[in-house]
Amino acid sequence: MTIRLPGAGGALRTYEPRTEPLAVTPGTPFTSRTVFSAAHVVADPFADVSPDSPAAVDWDATLAFRRHLWSHGLGVAEAMDTAQRGMGLDWAGAAELIRRSAAEAKSVGGRIACGVGTDQIASGSLAEVRAAYEEQLALVEESGAQAILMASRALAAAASGPEDYLEVYGHLLRQAAEPVVLHWLGPMFDPALEGYWGSADLDAATDTFLDVIAAHPDKVDGIKVSLLDAQREIDIRRRLPKGVRCYTGDDFNYPELIAGDEQGFSHALLGIFDPLGPLAAQAVRVLDTGDVQGFRALLDPTVGLSRHLFQTPTRFYKTGVVFLAWLAGHQTHFTMVGGLQSARSLPHFATAYELADGLGLFPDPKLAEERMKTLLSVYGVNQ
Repeated sequence: MTIRLPGAGGALRTYEPRTEPLAVTPGTPFTSRTVFSAAHVVADPFADVSPDSPAAVDWDATLAFRRHLWSHGLGVAEAMDTAQRGMGLDWAGAAELIRRSAAEAKSVGGRIACGVGTDQIASGSLAEVRAAYEEQLALVEESGAQAILMASRALAAAASGPEDYLEVYGHLLRQAAEPVVLHWLGPMFDPALEGYWGSADLDAATDTFLDVIAAHPDKVDGIKVSLLDAQREIDIRRRLPKGVRCYTGDDFNYPELIAGDEQGFSHALLGIFDPLGPLAAQAVRVLDTGDVQGFRALLDPTVGLSRHLFQTPTRFYKTGVVFLAWLAGHQTHFTMVGGLQSARSLPHFATAYELADGLGLFPDPKLAEERMKTLLSVYGVNQ
């Protein structure tokens, strides 16, 4: 069993895939950390659509993947960046995704939190931004899911300074029925979010972010920080009011942030846990026993794959996530809404395959090898 893989320079190298996957089985619920995996959507490959069309979703395969994550004890963070919000999945599609996933979560006893944004409008006044947030918050609350208040492109464009963020978020938190998660998504994930919280200076932005939380600590379950800056996350974590969780969204430094230090730790809400689900769950169960070294021994080797998938332009990490789901057998094709399967190069896919295979992430390594060879042949690489 060998496969020829292309490198960045175009030369082919021979790789020998592993023959057995990592032995991972579902287990008991987590006790030491709250862990969500942001989940991707599965496109309908037979829909006659263009990249500009509303998303055509394979609902059966999409919900089956969520059941896979729940079976390992992970919560699902739904209709988030990983599900291509604003990059192929519009609000109408996201609303349907929220309804279906929340109903599925109820039927299987899975934990779910859903993204609340303003993507039904491209731009607008502060009043229009508030109204868009309110519409989405109402839908998520009606579904029975926890709400995650996501960063808004429209708010970033409409706000004139920190006071506008304080007003909009304060308004939303006062009317939220249950505590929410606040999500700070950095511009590496979405360039339109540059200067969020009213300043391009991260120290000033952090102060505003924390001011929002300090004014409404009873309405904030936690925060998700996606800035790929471990020290900043630690600093923010140490400044949170008592009882407010920090959910790491740092796909570069998650093992150390979840493990924590003598002053605290982060919970997790991560896109990389979509392909890492079973392995991540096993690592957290080891951490539940107090074995930090065992946790790091399982999770540290995955960072290379995560950094590869999330390399610049970071926003295209979803392409690698869906690619690995196809290789792992969670879907029958490598097609994405918005045609985003074209966003990464063949050498990028080859390296992702090799790193994931080395970690034992594929339940059927032979299937993954065959599918990788199929992709290679489409690009003209014959084995």
